[in-house]
Amino acid sequence: MSIIGSERLQGRPSPDRFLVLLKSRGPLTAAELGRALGTTGENARQQLSKLAAEGLVETEAVARGVGRPAQYWRLTALGNTRFPDAHAELTAGLLRNIRDLLGADALERLVSAREDEMRAAYRAELRPIKGLEARIAALAAIRTREGYMAEYRKADDGDGWLLIENHCPICAAASTCQGFCQAELAIFREMLGPDCSIERMEHIVLGARRCAYRIRADAGRAMGREP
Repeated sequence: MSIIGSERLQGRPSPDRFLVLLKSRGPLTAAELGRALGTTGENARQQLSKLAAEGLVETEAVARGVGRPAQYWRLTALGNTRFPDAHAELTAGLLRNIRDLLGADALERLVSAREDEMRAAYRAELRPIKGLEARIAALAAIRTREGYMAEYRKADDGDGWLLIENHCPICAAASTCQGFCQAELAIFREMLGPDCSIERMEHIVLGARRCAYRIRADAGRAMGREP
């Protein structure tokens, strides 16, 4: 069963709340999960043990200086399947068929048509919003509605903002055709305007846990390079 609308924790069954936190924040200790969910580390550990028995989570020992390594919990491949994947295998298969039967040009036209639809929808929603940070927040909200579990925050070093997508509902399609990711990045740049630069820092398709973009309010900077 997929976890839908996973940006909200309140009111969810307890197992889903643990899975959502691990998906959105990455590996955490039982104590950290307990604090985030308002319970004790021991209660969290008991729930995590049940999820581990189902094959949804696993532990990893991480050295933290002197003393015993800390036990961090993370999602397994099976745990990741609890999040929407937009019918991954069907989508990937259709894209391969289009490329093999109709040629690369047909696949490029498909990507271009999707890009045009996204651009029109995003522009209509973002047009009345003024200010870069407000537009980043609105873009994150749009992407969350589309299943990307998006969020934004000030960069830790104070240099701009980070737009983070903790899930990719079209990962299989993007892995089959990189044009989808390139089109999305182009749309982000267009929607946020010419007075900022955007650089993709992390990329799910390349094996990262999430996609992350650094956005800087400085027209003089380079637009960034895709990894």
